[in-house]
Amino acid sequence: MKKKSTTLTLSLKRKWFDLIKSGVKLEEYREYNPYWCARFFVKEPGFKDWVHVRIDYTDLVFTLGYPKKDDMSRRLVFKNPRIKIRSGKPEWGAEPGKIYFVITWDSANDEAKSISTDNLREEPV
Repeated sequence: MKKKSTTLTLSLKRKWFDLIKSGVKLEEYREYNPYWCARFFVKEPGFKDWVHVRIDYTDLVFTLGYPKKDDMSRRLVFKNPRIKIRSGKPEWGAEPGKIYFVITWDSANDEAKSISTDNLREEPV
């Protein structure tokens, strides 16, 4: 059975957008806080706390700010986002010693790097 396509959409400032577009920045960070926990974790019935990371995102879209839907120049689309919890690299915007959700994706050398957004369902977070 084919997995349902779900898209993680993250808005970026120009500096980070351009570094990702050029292939220099290979991971993006989101603070480890209740807001992002609700988007990246699944609450299992019977448990009080969040218990595991969502792994159902199939696509990742970075936007430069909040572009119009048809403005593809301000969108970067990648396949297979992965989410880990760890510290990040200060040169890519992370504060030293702080824990983040670290989002990675297939690199520019991978076959599935960039795809058309024609069939992607938007799910902004």
